[in-house]
Amino acid sequence: MIAFVLVPGLFTGGGIWRDVAARLRDAGAEAHPVTFTGTPDADLETHVRDVLRVVDGVADGSGPGTELVLVGHGYGIHPVLAAADRRAGLRPRVVHLDAGVPGDGDLPLALVPDERLRLLLGGAVGGTAPSGGDGVAHAGGDEGDLRTSAGGYGGAGSADPRPAGAGGAHRRGAGEGGPDAGAGTTGRTAGSDGGLGGALLAPPPDADGWVRHGSTAGLRAEDLELLTREAVPQPARSLTRPLRLSGAGHALPSTGVLCTGNGGSIELLQHLVRLGDPKLQRLTDGRVTFFELDTGHWPMLSEPAGLAEVLLRAAAGEGHRLEPADDGPPPHLRPFLLDAPEPPLPQERKGRVALHLPAADGPRPAVVFVHGGPLPPGVQPSPLDWPAFQGYGQHVARLGAVAAVVHHGLHGLDAYGAAADDVAAAVESVRTDPRVDGDRVALWFFSGGGLLAADWLTAAAPPWLRCVAATYPVLAPLPNWGLSGPRFRPADAVRAARGAAPPVVLTRVEREMPEIAVTVAEFLAAAEESGARVDVVDVPGGHHGFETTDHSEAARSAVQRAVRGVLRHLGLDGPVSGAS
Repeated sequence: MIAFVLVPGLFTGGGIWRDVAARLRDAGAEAHPVTFTGTPDADLETHVRDVLRVVDGVADGSGPGTELVLVGHGYGIHPVLAAADRRAGLRPRVVHLDAGVPGDGDLPLALVPDERLRLLLGGAVGGTAPSGGDGVAHAGGDEGDLRTSAGGYGGAGSADPRPAGAGGAHRRGAGEGGPDAGAGTTGRTAGSDGGLGGALLAPPPDADGWVRHGSTAGLRAEDLELLTREAVPQPARSLTRPLRLSGAGHALPSTGVLCTGNGGSIELLQHLVRLGDPKLQRLTDGRVTFFELDTGHWPMLSEPAGLAEVLLRAAAGEGHRLEPADDGPPPHLRPFLLDAPEPPLPQERKGRVALHLPAADGPRPAVVFVHGGPLPPGVQPSPLDWPAFQGYGQHVARLGAVAAVVHHGLHGLDAYGAAADDVAAAVESVRTDPRVDGDRVALWFFSGGGLLAADWLTAAAPPWLRCVAATYPVLAPLPNWGLSGPRFRPADAVRAARGAAPPVVLTRVEREMPEIAVTVAEFLAAAEESGARVDVVDVPGGHHGFETTDHSEAARSAVQRAVRGVLRHLGLDGPVSGAS
């Protein structure tokens, strides 16, 4: 017999599982939805006890040989992990349903994508936003700390607090609510002034707010109406108290269910594992399996049959297993696909900027290269020394321009603003260098750094910015990244510019990860709609980070054509050796 304990995410109760629970029971399993205590003084430990009551009831009431599976959706993974840690002797399997993999001492708030809720509650714990994220950091690589790694297997749900007083009165929930249970409470909600005195309840989203809570892909109008009607406030302390784990549950089997509509995929996880980050190697343990569901953050509503099937297969130990990283250097530290000039052209370091200087007299135009992310602080080697950026820098300098590589501070999904400031400061430093023609500058963004291009793709872009380039860029925040504000959205920026944005050279790889390819397609559609000039350089058979992994003639030609296109906008029209 298999017994499933189904634990909901933010603002939802046990009733959200009713369809999935019925299907599991029809398949011969037990299904036990959990409803959290919703009183204003409830905290994470309260919710851990809610789960433990159900787990202990199942263990006491089921026969010998019952296999226990604890399923945590979004926020619900925190009490699930704590309960599994304390009942490790029962050998439960833990299922992360579009949820993170938090560790001991982590705050649930760190996996809440909604920026407003993080800001509202962050003051209670002396901080605001998470540092982990779903980013990809290439110019050939990223040592990113995905929301799907520190982070975990997928995105957590988020909140969309309504004005003070919204949410009304609800029934008090506790323990197991049964398949049709709701959850709720009365109590103070977070006021419009953001005050956090005492115990509070964060009000749930209204019907239009769930999209900021997670991807609504696959949900029908009646599903959104159900979510809104049965939504309940979330006790603030459940998000601002740290998760406590003893380590007893580390050896338990686990499964990640990735909802691709919310920005997670097995391919993206495998890509990050191959980059060699030691923190991600645990995901290659044979006890860890993965499934994908082609839907948004609420598969229990949008894909109940598929979710029930996946849970039954997970309980049987099925699923995709990730391959460990190769023994050699990670992809982003492999050789660049173009030969370096001999002898190498001179380089200078000015703080966190590396200059590659051409053998030419007088001020020269400049190309500023911006890596992706997020990257952990203190990453070694620095992106300034990655083969891809060394290769681009030397190649551009050989062709007569100054190349400047910026090591900016994109260390988390909450750090795009700081990274944008770093880039702006670096650009100004480069422009004022006497060896640079400050009236002829191009910016070139890579991978997760693509969002930073939005600041420069406007009608108000300075006249010295002759071109914006982007290579395998992320051009819209993925749904589970928690970037709900308007700033870092290149498609919106170029659409608003109505054809007045600087010209763009965009390098697109054929084998891009689908969740990233969607953002590129969105950008190109916006550019066409607005009349923006975009030159697309396609890389047949190319992968994300192709410059250090795909040493084909097509890949070499693509790099040379992209460089030639950028330099042409800077007034350097000389031929590129070997270009097609």
